[in-house]
Amino acid sequence: MGATRASNDTDRRIGRRALLIGGTAAAVGSAVLARDELARLWWRVPGVDKPRTQGEVDYAGARWVAASEANWRRADRPDDYGIDMVVVHVTQGSFASAVKAFQDPGHRAAAHYIVRKDGHIAQMIRELDVAYHAGNRSYNEHSIGIEHEGFVDRPQDFTDEMYEASARLTARICARYDIPVDREHIIGHVEVPGTDHTDPGPHWDWDRYMKLVRRARTAPA
Repeated sequence: MGATRASNDTDRRIGRRALLIGGTAAAVGSAVLARDELARLWWRVPGVDKPRTQGEVDYAGARWVAASEANWRRADRPDDYGIDMVVVHVTQGSFASAVKAFQDPGHRAAAHYIVRKDGHIAQMIRELDVAYHAGNRSYNEHSIGIEHEGFVDRPQDFTDEMYEASARLTARICARYDIPVDREHIIGHVEVPGTDHTDPGPHWDWDRYMKLVRRARTAPA
């Protein structure tokens, strides 16, 4: 499956440096700095969660299906980690098997979205949160992961409906975070440093996909 186990990516503790920054700012009367630091960091205090609406999606064309909380960590993106990449994955299995895996706390990996062959999109993790999908902590923190139903050695799995639905999703993500629509910022899992995955594989048509993303990016909302 495209997403990679990421057991090292689980530190939710507020750092000593953050506490010192907040304390120093208050001591010198720097209200603006203190307010900005608290806006980014208050939710990391144990027992405090950033307010969110259950079942809310970031992309209007998606249906919410929650991943296990063991497969992602709460964040306040893009305030704490800027989002500047989209990572394309292939599930190496069915849509249903990917959903089941991402809901399994023992799997220790999940992506934000899964796109089915018929174009249906499930969102399993909010974009503001860090999904364990790339196998690289920095990439996890700064990217959105999109899984696609199928197998890397079966080009027939990459249907017209899948390409078009995924391209619209990626275009909206790029618009929301001002991500350039190019191959430096829209990448495959195989291009993530340190990964041992090969997805989306040689049959993923990057030229076609990027054309669809650019077209959707410039289309009226």
